Amino acid sequence: MSMKRLFIMLFVALVAISVVYGGGAQEEGGQAAPTETSEEEPLKVAFVYISIPGDLGWTYEHDRGRKYMVDQLGDQVETTYIENVPEGPDAARIFRQYAQQGYDMIFANSFGYMDPMYEVAQEFPDVIFEHCSGYKTADNMATYFGRMYQARYLSGIVAGEMTEVDKIGYVAAFPIPEVIRGINAFTLGVRKVNPDAKVQVVWTNTWYDPVKEREAAVALLDDGVDIVTQHQDTTEPQKAAAERGKLSIGYDSDMGKFVGETVLVSPIWNWGPYYAEQAQAAIDGTWVSHSFWGGIDGGTVKLSGFSDLVPQEVRDDVAAERERITSGEWDVFYGPFKNQKGEEVIPAGEQLSDEEMLNMNYFVEGVVGRVGD
Repeated sequence: MSMKRLFIMLFVALVAISVVYGGGAQEEGGQAAPTETSEEEPLKVAFVYISIPGDLGWTYEHDRGRKYMVDQLGDQVETTYIENVPEGPDAARIFRQYAQQGYDMIFANSFGYMDPMYEVAQEFPDVIFEHCSGYKTADNMATYFGRMYQARYLSGIVAGEMTEVDKIGYVAAFPIPEVIRGINAFTLGVRKVNPDAKVQVVWTNTWYDPVKEREAAVALLDDGVDIVTQHQDTTEPQKAAAERGKLSIGYDSDMGKFVGETVLVSPIWNWGPYYAEQAQAAIDGTWVSHSFWGGIDGGTVKLSGFSDLVPQEVRDDVAAERERITSGEWDVFYGPFKNQKGEEVIPAGEQLSDEEMLNMNYFVEGVVGRVGD
């Protein structure tokens, strides 16, 4: 075959290829046709947890909220989570890693994540960051929490009416305003119905440590309390009380489901609607930074069902006080009430502002223990 004939054959072949593969790539007028687009990518959402969903308390409820969001939004979202992330520098590494991996939205569920998240949020202005229980915000970083003090107060009414020795134990994590506020609200509820009762506090200085939580509860039981409550992440204090034949008040989740009837009632979190709402806003492009503090009226915080051990008259008292709160006419930190020293904190007819509640650093009258012990 001559070289000229070979070139002619190659030329014809190239023209044929261009017709087969290039035909239809042009529309009338010579403009390229748009390529077919794939379905919109789901919103990628990451959750960073201080403990494990299996704690049956704090993180368990956050993960239930994540699942609710997925159930509500379906294939519009894609989620992941990481558990047992320590507060501090390691948290910053995790936030940064998720941002670098293309996650659009990151939720973090512990107070000590605030500064690391704020730092990383400055580096990734196109990523949405949401921090639970903190106070720092940015254009792309919001905070969210709930008025758990309202449900704490109501559970205190139960404890105050059902203690037989007027001595109630409280296993507490860290002496920060969030925890102090809960102790005070609970104590105000106790003393609303039982002015002689005392609430004794033991600090563990940990959010999640089943062994320490149990040890603290046992110490309180050894000291003579007949009801135990807590601001911790697990059911260990409730289990310790049950094993001694004593009563308890749960926290975070409905701990009666895991421990039994000795758990009289539990102030619980309901994160699902908030998570779904914020993810939907991100999908719609309407998300804006905010500081959310939802109350019992909106369902962010609530009480579980009562144990069969709780008499009807106690339930009725709780219902009446709940109505006072949800009516908007009254809230827990209304005067008059006093601090541990017997000094009036706020007079009758006045109330603490949100800022004052968010920065609470003292115990009310009726609490046994010191802030920071």
